[in-house]
Amino acid sequence: MKMRDAFEPRDLSAFEPEAKVGLIATVNPEGLPHITLITALQAKDSGHLIWGQFSEGLSKRHVRTNPRTGFLIMTMERDLWRGKALWTHSTCEGEDFQMFNAKPMFRYNAYFGIHTVHYMDLVTVTPRQRLPLARIALATLATRAAKAAVRTPESGRILSPWGQGLFNRLDHLAFIASVGQDGFPWIVPALQTQAADSRRLAFAPLAYARELKTLRAGAPLAVFGMSMQAEDILARGTFRGYSRARGLTLGAIDLTWVYNSMPPLPGQIYPPLALEPVTAF
Repeated sequence: MKMRDAFEPRDLSAFEPEAKVGLIATVNPEGLPHITLITALQAKDSGHLIWGQFSEGLSKRHVRTNPRTGFLIMTMERDLWRGKALWTHSTCEGEDFQMFNAKPMFRYNAYFGIHTVHYMDLVTVTPRQRLPLARIALATLATRAAKAAVRTPESGRILSPWGQGLFNRLDHLAFIASVGQDGFPWIVPALQTQAADSRRLAFAPLAYARELKTLRAGAPLAVFGMSMQAEDILARGTFRGYSRARGLTLGAIDLTWVYNSMPPLPGQIYPPLALEPVTAF
């Protein structure tokens, strides 16, 4: 894949609207990938990105201990850019702080505004790409036809019925992140990803095949799923590799961790956390 070290000047305005998909992949202290939806992600200029923070979450902690990030920006016209960047610093004031809070999404929001602006140096980025809808549709049909053959024999639910249903909606979006040998996470659109059951996700590698085929069995993967109503969920698990199911090739991910990344209270869903008594008021 051809990569660049700067954004094309003509593309910068495409990143400004709030109505887009903006994803940032980070690496947690255990070296595992994490994905966060940050619609307030845009280019400051051809070599830098900025994003606004209005809620707390793990990704904002991760960048301070490991500045290597991956990102994806997809417009409503289905144009997308993906790349790698280094987080450098944050601020709670200044020109960019005012710019974010002047946008309609935050200016007229009675509950929250941008309280911190984060800055990243661009490392590498793909040129503008179009989402390959025909390939994704074919991969989605193949996944739906074969996923029942890779259901797990284990009992015990990991994804909630709502989470499992989100991954099986026809109009959902899904993205997979892995950590490369260079230590940077990388995001791949995998809209064909579906739940075989509550413990395993499956996908046919017919769209973005070249990138998905580089995944190795045993690798930890993060999978971000979202609906067109901005509902989302993050799951993480171990890639089982590829196998043949009903005459089709399927990749499978055994889930080990599920996280609610939606505001106002992001938090771990699975494994369930023990309740702790409140001792300070």
